[in-house]
Amino acid sequence: MDSLTQIVLGAAVGEVVLGRKIGNKAMLYGAIAGTIPDLDVLASHFTDTVTALEIHRGFTHSIVFSVLFAPIFGWIVSRYEKYKNFKGWSWLFFWAFITHPLLDAHTTWGTQLFWPFDLRLAFKSIFVVDPLYTLPFLICLALAMFQHKTSPKRRLYNRWGLILSSAYLVISMILKGLAYMKFENALDAQQTIYTDIDTRPAPLTTLLWTANVDTKDAYLVGYYSFCDKKPITFYKYPKHHEYLGDLRNNDKVKRMIHISKGWYTITKKNDKLYFNDLRFGTIGIKPDNNQFVFQYEIQVLENGEVRFIETPKDGRDAKNLMADLWLRIRGN
Repeated sequence: MDSLTQIVLGAAVGEVVLGRKIGNKAMLYGAIAGTIPDLDVLASHFTDTVTALEIHRGFTHSIVFSVLFAPIFGWIVSRYEKYKNFKGWSWLFFWAFITHPLLDAHTTWGTQLFWPFDLRLAFKSIFVVDPLYTLPFLICLALAMFQHKTSPKRRLYNRWGLILSSAYLVISMILKGLAYMKFENALDAQQTIYTDIDTRPAPLTTLLWTANVDTKDAYLVGYYSFCDKKPITFYKYPKHHEYLGDLRNNDKVKRMIHISKGWYTITKKNDKLYFNDLRFGTIGIKPDNNQFVFQYEIQVLENGEVRFIETPKDGRDAKNLMADLWLRIRGN
């Protein structure tokens, strides 16, 4: 999830653990702890794109990290804070650390919660930024913040924030199941032969869902809104995996294919080769849009080294996407 959401979650968890004893400092340290796992993004400044993608939401988003580093941070803070309870601080950091990847597991990218095992947990039931999850949670946290540390209202407001946000996650899973059945029924009605379906929510909402459908030579992409009245239309994106040629045997290419879980297309533009991670869709929902959210130029250097360079995004595309999403949520 986005940084603000993880800050709010961490602060709420910190309040549960130590709020009665240290007041708003529990929220402060919980918020700090809630952002620490995302420091793995700094890897992109020190390594290549493929390795950075492998590291992202890996070790720092695991149970192992939470268990090992919570006592370390707990000991450090207990050394200079007035509240000297090492166990209390360790519990605060542990719960703030572990709830971070548990929330991220509901997004499309997912987390390697069980690191070092190569198993990425991704429920794909909520977009990385979702105001309906974050805003009620933030309001409840703000209300709790202005209450005395021993006030029953403080605990009530914070509890309601956790209840509402958790309930929304449960609802998102139910909506995902309903959307999946709609996509499945639409494919059956259109007599489409496919091997797999991958569903996820559209940006900023759980009212609009999208599905990637794996067929022999292409992926089909469809959108379904709970306000739809017409049948679902699927748009075709050719795989063109053959464009890779001998590059398929390259180690970095194999790793990128593994990162994408096999959901990728290859495109050619101006004699350049691009790797498109289909799991995150396109920037926009129009069928003629081939600008993917995560697109990487495949560069082959003179010494044979292969590099993946992420294609920069245009801010204007994001504005167009918002307009398209609003229209599509209202139904087809």
